[in-house]
Amino acid sequence: MSAETSALLMPAGNSGLKRMRGIATGLLVLMLVLFVVASMLQARYPALAYLRAFAEAATVGASADWFAVTALFRHPLGIPIPHTAIVPRNKQRIGEALGRFICNNFLAPEAIEAKLERFDAAGWAARWLSEPGHAELVAERLSGVLPLMLDLVGHERGRQFARDMIRKGIDSIAVAPMTARTLSVLMKHGQDQKLFDLALEAGAGYLSHNKDTIRATLSQHSSSWVPEWVDARLAGKLIAGLSTTLAQMRDSAHPLRTEFQAAVEKFIRRLADDAELYEQSERIKAEVLDNEVVESYLDWLAAEIEAWIAADGAAADSLLLRGLRHALQVTAKWLEEDERILAAVNQSIRNAVLTTVVPNRAEIGDFIAGEVARWDSRTLVARAENQLGKDLQYIRINGTVVGGLVGLIIFVVQRLAGFH
Repeated sequence: MSAETSALLMPAGNSGLKRMRGIATGLLVLMLVLFVVASMLQARYPALAYLRAFAEAATVGASADWFAVTALFRHPLGIPIPHTAIVPRNKQRIGEALGRFICNNFLAPEAIEAKLERFDAAGWAARWLSEPGHAELVAERLSGVLPLMLDLVGHERGRQFARDMIRKGIDSIAVAPMTARTLSVLMKHGQDQKLFDLALEAGAGYLSHNKDTIRATLSQHSSSWVPEWVDARLAGKLIAGLSTTLAQMRDSAHPLRTEFQAAVEKFIRRLADDAELYEQSERIKAEVLDNEVVESYLDWLAAEIEAWIAADGAAADSLLLRGLRHALQVTAKWLEEDERILAAVNQSIRNAVLTTVVPNRAEIGDFIAGEVARWDSRTLVARAENQLGKDLQYIRINGTVVGGLVGLIIFVVQRLAGFH
């Protein structure tokens, strides 16, 4: 294992593990020294028999716990004693057990659903984005990712993706209903009458600027025996009559305005309800999208979008960055102010998790088991010791003290009972 990998596997807590291991080992050595000293001086100082009994039992207890703790992770003293190095020998089984445990206890439908019910994901995101600098940070990350993604997928694939997205977006819109809704909104704001007025102005302008053309056309279609002055007079009366009619139609109460409005309303109803008109509009849309001119335009538009993203991403005052930042801020404010939308977003998140994680929890468990199985033994031992090592050293310390006390109690009982 490289030094870099070892450093990653030995976090800040590793220094604490070394310190506790040193204390536990030092206590074992101390008990052994006390046992030797007390044994040597017991004949001169009989009271040291109690210290000897304590140190002897403490040494045995400390040695046994050292062996037990060491046997979890490696062979004690490098000797391949049976049933030692338990963790590396059972790496496969540990991974499978860990995968099953997480799968059955953390990824169970009821556990996930209960957790998600208490977790306000949308509210947390809204509050986080509302804090100063957070929306800017996310916008910078997102705006920086787009050019990188374009470089990663390649220019041709990027253009093809943009072209397909534009085409699918247009194709997904039903022309007839959309046109009906658009016309309804325009009529609601009186735009149909403005359109009618524009048509009147266009008609009046045409008559005013094309009088000679109208006279010539009428004369060409007149009989040869009709004098020209009669054709001119008829043309003048026709132009004057049409001009008068157009002027009268400017009156908001004119019957033709009402008829025009009724015709538009009827057309809107047909667009919304007429299946034949719906199919006809969809066929026209398909024909337009399949047209070579439209295909060329989509290619040009995709290239323009790609070029704009690249240029905008390099600009100091990026329009995309400002747009993303504003969109994130507006979204956060929207979620904070509208509890109905907040609840709907949270429900969508819950549904997404339940429909993606829960059905695949077995695969997640297998993935965890596979990852543990792929670790080498040193990696597994290092990670396990980093998590459990300090507590296991406390077991050694406790074993030393408890073993010594038990040995002392047994020795005292023997003395009181008259056993030597």
